[in-house]
Amino acid sequence: MNVEKSWSGARNLLRHVRDIMASDGTHQDRLDKIVATIALEMNCRVCSVYVRRAGEVLELFSTKGLKSSAVHQTRLRVGEGIVGEIAARETPLAVRDVSIHATFVYRPETGEEKYQSMAGVPIKSGQRLVGVLVIQNQETRNYGYEEMETLETISMVIAEMIASGGLVSGAEQTPTDGIGLKPLRLEAVSLSPGLAIGHAVLHRPHTPIKKMVAENIETEHKRLKLALKAMISQLDKMMKRHIVKGTGDHIDILEAYLIFAKDRGWEKRIQTAINSGLTAEAAIVRVQNETRKRLATAKNPIIREKILDLEDLTQRLLQHLDPEKLGNRESYHSDTKTLTKDAIIIARKMGPAELMDYDNGSLKAIVLEEGSSTAHVAIVARGLGLPLLGHVKNILSRVEPMDRIIVDGNNAACFVRPSDNFSHAFAKSLESNARKQAEYKKSRHLPTITRDNIAVELS
Repeated sequence: MNVEKSWSGARNLLRHVRDIMASDGTHQDRLDKIVATIALEMNCRVCSVYVRRAGEVLELFSTKGLKSSAVHQTRLRVGEGIVGEIAARETPLAVRDVSIHATFVYRPETGEEKYQSMAGVPIKSGQRLVGVLVIQNQETRNYGYEEMETLETISMVIAEMIASGGLVSGAEQTPTDGIGLKPLRLEAVSLSPGLAIGHAVLHRPHTPIKKMVAENIETEHKRLKLALKAMISQLDKMMKRHIVKGTGDHIDILEAYLIFAKDRGWEKRIQTAINSGLTAEAAIVRVQNETRKRLATAKNPIIREKILDLEDLTQRLLQHLDPEKLGNRESYHSDTKTLTKDAIIIARKMGPAELMDYDNGSLKAIVLEEGSSTAHVAIVARGLGLPLLGHVKNILSRVEPMDRIIVDGNNAACFVRPSDNFSHAFAKSLESNARKQAEYKKSRHLPTITRDNIAVELS
């Protein structure tokens, strides 16, 4: 494979896409132009974008090559057909001959019966599937690695367009698990009792990528080098500060961070992504997605645990690339000023000081992937009267900022994106519980007497 030729082709396509994104017109106009450009630059007869709609439906939103009358008319369920399979598995797929593929589904209104080969990639915003990008050709064709790489790169740009709400409303993009009307119920361990309903605030917030396509490759390489240097310097200082205080498990975590941060292989993969025409930020996220996908299939839990280390390092590095955060690099959690009045903190784990950083008046509960009843954060939460759930498996990958969350610390359960009916019923239960608590507090100040009005003196 000619790597330089591959980079050049990807960069040219990204330049065209960048110009289209900056042009006038509606989101639909720009999407149509992007689809046409991909078909032309990648020498394919068909390019189409399917966008995920409510109810786990994939709707044909734009195409070059299929019948234009099928746009906004053709729909597939997630898991239905080759496009649906790409969405269900959230992995790229190339098919040399679609007619003999097990999941092939024919839609006569599209006119796609004359196209034999197909390649597609999921369109993802963060870890959320928002659509599928596919190309097709009349002849049987083996799609190469560089073509799949280019599709994945372009899909990141399209993902930002979809996530912005210009094509589909943000409310409709809210993900659901299982049947849409049922809440996602996650088992937990209750570390502090109580009930709460509110909206998710990620303890390690997602850093949005404001610019995907690079204007100058060398500039992006320099930005990456400076950000890596600054991040490693920060981690070195943190390591020295904690070593002076003593030893502990946190030292091992910092050492793992440093090993990963100084890994030349990780840095080289980011540099390669930049060479394809991405900004430093987009390249970092691209490598993060690829590594997450690779490690997620590992059976060894220790290897899979490295995904969380990568998430932490990725966010740190993105913050070092953000000029607005340069003066506050030591802060690695949400700003208390941005908390909603009904915030529920979602985190992998927390220390007691980190919990105390948040505004107790706005904070309603905490949900952790880890945690134990003897942890200091659990003791602080109980002292503050905050419900706290621990051992909620994969909560960070299942929740987006501002998702509605219900925390039931009494029955060790967490409900993500519950239905309106379920939320209303829980809110009533919460009000009833609050009234009982208020009555109990009032009764504590009343004199202690028996039923026949005899005062009881307490020693």
